[in-house]
Amino acid sequence: MLSRSALSRGAQLAARTQGCSQLAQRRGYAAVASSAPSPLSFDTTEVTGVKVAARDSHGPTTKLAVVAKAGTRYQGSPGLTVGLEEFAFKNTQRRLALRIVREAELLGGQLLAYHTREALVLEASFLREDLPYFTELLAEVISGTKYSTHEYHEDVQRVLKLKQAKFAHDVSALALDAAHSVAFHTGLGASLYPTPSTPLKSLNEHTIADYAASVYAKSNIALVGDGASTAALHKWTEQFFESVPASPSGPAQLNTKPTKYHGGEQRTAHTAGNSLVIAFPGSSFGTFKPEIAVLAALLGGQPNVKWSPGFTLLSKAAASAPGVAASGTNLAYSDAGLLTIQITGAAASVRKAGEEAVKALKSISEGTVSKEDLTKAIAKAKFDALEASQSGVSTLLSAGSGIIHTGKPFQIAENVKSVDGVTADKLKTTAKSLIDGKATVAAVGDLNVLPFAEELGLKV
Repeated sequence: MLSRSALSRGAQLAARTQGCSQLAQRRGYAAVASSAPSPLSFDTTEVTGVKVAARDSHGPTTKLAVVAKAGTRYQGSPGLTVGLEEFAFKNTQRRLALRIVREAELLGGQLLAYHTREALVLEASFLREDLPYFTELLAEVISGTKYSTHEYHEDVQRVLKLKQAKFAHDVSALALDAAHSVAFHTGLGASLYPTPSTPLKSLNEHTIADYAASVYAKSNIALVGDGASTAALHKWTEQFFESVPASPSGPAQLNTKPTKYHGGEQRTAHTAGNSLVIAFPGSSFGTFKPEIAVLAALLGGQPNVKWSPGFTLLSKAAASAPGVAASGTNLAYSDAGLLTIQITGAAASVRKAGEEAVKALKSISEGTVSKEDLTKAIAKAKFDALEASQSGVSTLLSAGSGIIHTGKPFQIAENVKSVDGVTADKLKTTAKSLIDGKATVAAVGDLNVLPFAEELGLKV
């Protein structure tokens, strides 16, 4: 890569600070004159075998992420995805972890690694001019990380135990995890984090290294840049990602079975609190359903305006059971979605709010939604989608996940147009199909009080 050794680190940072405001102004004026068709859309192409997506906001900072098909649905045994995540930005063939940290901090950058059910994300945030360095670093992390015994015992096991302990006392996370298990069984049904009772006998530095060799291949990754020009990102991708293997080279086999929705019920006793999840088949990345987006907005939960109970049905349901938090969300994945209603609070209040939530959903299926509430829900669905498309973690994740699973980024702006076409009749038909079908119900907490699916009037 280009050397920056001509200037000392201190001189570089001083010069950068002095010219920051002028740089931001120049780029700000350029943004106004941009002829890009949409500031929300990503330009996609393939560079040296790597799927690349770029969106230039013409700002002074950039976010760059490698999104890999390595979420928990793909791992062959529990803990592999978490283990691989914990090795990110550690020792590589060329750099020690200490050097990576010091160089990133000297450049004002931030490094982050996290995973979802479908993806492992290695993300870097930095000043725009440092794109070459961080592109090289991400390429080095996925192709040259050392999976040493020392780091495994010192870090991975420690982090796993901490996450297991935290997960075991989070009733909301446990209920949502249980809902996925009931809804999808394997694949998307795999636990996001291993529980304390999960056997981790096959988790060690060797199995993690084998998993990495199967995951970190050009066919399984996408490079997403937000705030980088297409030409610049292509240039540095071609230079630094050429050495990344074209196809998986490790012995570990990724679970690639298509998702199937099952539905059902699971109840878990717990003393740390109470949480109830009621879920139905939702909208996926591959097949966006605008009716589901509007239905999730209509269910809502949190008021949009302070001191107002809100127009959403779950906010009204929560008002009848003080002390509970209720929310409706569509969790989108590559080949499936889960429309969830999650309620947390005191057991009796959760039960009451759950009953009211199902009544509200049934009222939608009977066509009782007012024209005004439908208009508000459509507007909220559009706002939520466009807000999610702004620069941030969810943007990089959704774009990258879309590319590695469907071949193109999940373009929020395109889907917003279809939301305007949702009518009361379409919403009624969608809600009725959910109520008449198999639901997913997961209860965690005081099982003597929390309702069964049958008591809520749902089929499982």
